[in-house]
Parts: sequence; structure tokens; C-alpha cells
Amino acid sequence: MKAIKSLRHTVWDCKYHVIWIPKYRRKILYGQLRRDLAPVMKELVRQRECEVLEGELAMDHVHIWF
Repeated sequence: MKAIKSLRHTVWDCKYHVIWIPKYRRKILYGQLRRDLAPVMKELVRQRECEVLEGELAMDHVHIWF
């Protein structure tokens, strides 16, 4: 999906970089919690009507670029 928007005198391409960090940066994002996060991130992208350009899951934080 192309995210370029325009008005009469402007054109823009808006992207979002979301970083989600658990409290105290606990290293808990593997195992069951990792599997539970996938549907949440997919729902977030669906609500924003966009596509994921890049994503990364580390032990203590999540990056998603859409």
C-alpha cells in the first residue's frame, strides 16, 4: 500500500517508528509473551491501515516501522 498523501500544495509520506519497552526493560520478550505480541502488532497495523516495513524483537524491546 502506498502511503503518499497530498493536498493542493503539499505531498507527504508519513511513517511511524514505534518502540515498545516493558517496565524496567525486563528481558521477558521471548517464549509465550513473544507469541502473544504478534497479534497485537498486527492489529495495530490493521487499525492504521498500513503495512509493516521493518520489525525487530529483542529480549527487552520491540521496534516496528510502518
